[in-house]
Amino acid sequence: MPIRSLRPMLACVLLGFGFVAAPHPAQAKPTAAAAHEHVLRATLKNGLRVVIVRDTLSPMVTTQITYLAGGYETPKDFPGTAHALEHMMFRDSKGLTGAQLNEMTGKMGGQNNAFTTMDATQYYFVAPSAYLNVLLHIEAARMNGALLTEKDWQLERGAIEQEVSRDISDPGYLAFQEAERTLYAGTGYAEDALGSRPTFDKTDSKVLRSFYRHWYVPNNAIFVIVGDVDPQTTLTKVKQLFGDIPERATPKRRPVVLKPFKPRTITKTTPDATGSVQFMYRMPGLKTKDAAAAQVLMDVLNNARSPLSKLAADGKVLDAGAGTQTFTRGGIGVVQVSVPKGGNADQARKDMDGVLNALRKHGAPADLVAAAKRSELADAEFNKNSAVSLASAWSQALAWQGLDSPKQAEDQIRKVTVADVDRVLRAYLKPDQRVTVVLTPNPDGKRPPQSAGFGGTESFASNDKLDVPLPSWAEKALNKLEMPHWTLNPTQMKLDNGITLIVQPEKISKTVTVYGRIDQNENMQAPKGQKGVGQVLASLFDYGTRSLDRDAFHKALDDIAARASAGPSFSLAVPSADFDRGMQLLADNELHPALPAKAFAIKQQSIARELAGRMQSPRYKMNQALKRALFPAGDASLREATPQNVMKLTLGDVKNYYARTYRPDMTTIVVVGDVTPQQAKAAVEKYFGAWKAHGNKPDVVPHKVPLNKAHYEVVDNPYASQDTVLMAQNLDMDLHNADRYALDLGNDVLGGNGFASRLMVDVRVRHGYAYGASSGLDIGRSRSMFYVYYGSDPEKVSKVDGLIHQNLAAMRDTPVSEDELTNARQYEIRSIPLQVSSVNRIARSLATWSIHGEPLNQPMIAAGHYLKLDAEQIRAAFRKYLHPDRLVQVVLGPAPKKH
Repeated sequence: MPIRSLRPMLACVLLGFGFVAAPHPAQAKPTAAAAHEHVLRATLKNGLRVVIVRDTLSPMVTTQITYLAGGYETPKDFPGTAHALEHMMFRDSKGLTGAQLNEMTGKMGGQNNAFTTMDATQYYFVAPSAYLNVLLHIEAARMNGALLTEKDWQLERGAIEQEVSRDISDPGYLAFQEAERTLYAGTGYAEDALGSRPTFDKTDSKVLRSFYRHWYVPNNAIFVIVGDVDPQTTLTKVKQLFGDIPERATPKRRPVVLKPFKPRTITKTTPDATGSVQFMYRMPGLKTKDAAAAQVLMDVLNNARSPLSKLAADGKVLDAGAGTQTFTRGGIGVVQVSVPKGGNADQARKDMDGVLNALRKHGAPADLVAAAKRSELADAEFNKNSAVSLASAWSQALAWQGLDSPKQAEDQIRKVTVADVDRVLRAYLKPDQRVTVVLTPNPDGKRPPQSAGFGGTESFASNDKLDVPLPSWAEKALNKLEMPHWTLNPTQMKLDNGITLIVQPEKISKTVTVYGRIDQNENMQAPKGQKGVGQVLASLFDYGTRSLDRDAFHKALDDIAARASAGPSFSLAVPSADFDRGMQLLADNELHPALPAKAFAIKQQSIARELAGRMQSPRYKMNQALKRALFPAGDASLREATPQNVMKLTLGDVKNYYARTYRPDMTTIVVVGDVTPQQAKAAVEKYFGAWKAHGNKPDVVPHKVPLNKAHYEVVDNPYASQDTVLMAQNLDMDLHNADRYALDLGNDVLGGNGFASRLMVDVRVRHGYAYGASSGLDIGRSRSMFYVYYGSDPEKVSKVDGLIHQNLAAMRDTPVSEDELTNARQYEIRSIPLQVSSVNRIARSLATWSIHGEPLNQPMIAAGHYLKLDAEQIRAAFRKYLHPDRLVQVVLGPAPKKH
């Protein structure tokens, strides 16, 4: 299943690149329900641990059920079993078919998915809180009644094998696999949870049922529910649905016995624009006493003022960073730098060693340790700004770290000392106890072993029906469609210098988030021969302000545990107590950047070298091929930033571009959080008020373009075993054309609503030609595009194309069914709360609507249109705007067998 990366969830997903965490011992059973503030906790008689947190930011809820079994617990010779079972949990259970699950998710306007780590597997939903009862029924049915039939496994195996084939086409992932096997040889961590084609070929339903029976039990699970719900009522319902599921003893977990290993270097080529050098080390697990110190150590290395980060700031490497891919009883620490195509990886390696040797000798700087601790503790407050992040913090603490609550994790961070960090640094980041990975950019590669796509015609989903009868508990809840409750009531004002200020007070946390955007278009505003000047300028904001050099500026942010970035889009996340100081630093950086000559020379060289590699990468070539086919010759959107153009730039060019394009009258600032409109206005006027615009407003909205002609092109990617296919067409449409809403609903029917859409059912379910197929719309202020996207084996591309054209013809010729129209309406209208379900989403949405000239309740305006549209209007819109005979098709990968 697709994966999600959410901080602070350090969870590894199918690729093996996420962060994994540690389970709480299943035998720990607090028996009484306990409530604190908005948190209600209980352990049912069968051992299921439940945490319910009331969060009223948005009328939505997230559920996360985590089973404490992942790749480590899989049977010998079957390392992908946990991943395979994760897939199968979306198929039939007693009283709930896979088709019904897909149908309900769409009707709720919700999102669901899952991920498998080395130590646990999590299934999650995000949906309007009105449908919590439906979500609880779904998870109860899957916990106690997954059927796991051989027939379903034979159908699903093709899907998972194609997913594996896609992932192992990534040389970086293959290198990580090799490093993992070296660092954790002889343990359950040696083989990634993803699995492989050979292991799936010999897996059968008996293996899956055995794993399910042993590990998917209530006493080995943690259920976290966060959102706009009544905790006590929710707990009562959880007890009703889950309380009678029997507990069972789980198998004894195998100990982790580490073996000595010899340091080694793994070298591979990559199709990416840049290469990298990575040092990989064994690290302490999340359940160990050194876990918190290890996290602080990685934060120290990532600090903008650290010696590692200064390698990039000084131009020795393109980028630098560190992180830990954690397990419950171990982990893999990664310190890495990026190097350009043709760069000196050996010198980068020496520079990294120089940094780490000096740190081991002298210890971590005390002020960076203090800054790391402040940042970690501030993150706990920021997590409250999203129900998903808050739920993930609880799941992380209980299911992976083995703690009692996120607060206990905070307490661990508070206790970390400089001596603790130095001890972990010297014990784990040893040069003779690491695996080094060197990835070198090279467009000429070869397919990895076992990467061929699956054979035959597979049918991946439970049946081929789009609209199926639902269980009574879902039918009643989903039958009536009502307008959602709109929670936003922003204050919008225009300041004297032209800034548009929007303020949305929220009391969910003691933080303030600021998001600003300057309406710019480098394609239209960069002088002739200077495309790339905007990228160079954006890279220089990191170097501080006229009054604060780089170190002083970043220290000032560290002192208040704030995160800020400047440029055409700028942002600030700060504890509300330091809102004024945060705004002062943000404005100083945005309005008075230092733009030092030395930094300009460094970034000019770095960006030019990065562009040289990017322009040879397959992904870049695919994007350029698509643009050339969609836009007429000479169009501004076809301008390319080249190494030659960048190297001809002067610092004067950069300063002139800044003076012309950074204008208050083209700027929107949104402030969301623990602040009043009056306080926000006062701060913006105080620090941004002296900013003045000169000259007339520039035109940044491109002119309309004619409809494109049909075009077909193949871009080779020697590393890929499968084809990535993008089909697109310009639309004679813009944001202010009401026909967009008919296209929205039609696109949901066609391919925009997952398994509830025609393309997914036809391409994947009925014929099995691809793991997935989707369609989408990109509606802009003057230009718009319709597209279809899928990945498939080369021999099946022509077959998928045929099905796509059949479905497009049907949308143009025949009205959609009443059931399909109902599903599309339900999906669009009920998903509205999810669009503004976090502080970050609120800020970015308000800014976008404002810049686009739309009302600040745009989703509710759209909902009104959706309710009125009929099937014939959808058909007419598709016939008017979509022209299948004009589709551009770009294929990335091996040339299809037939076209």
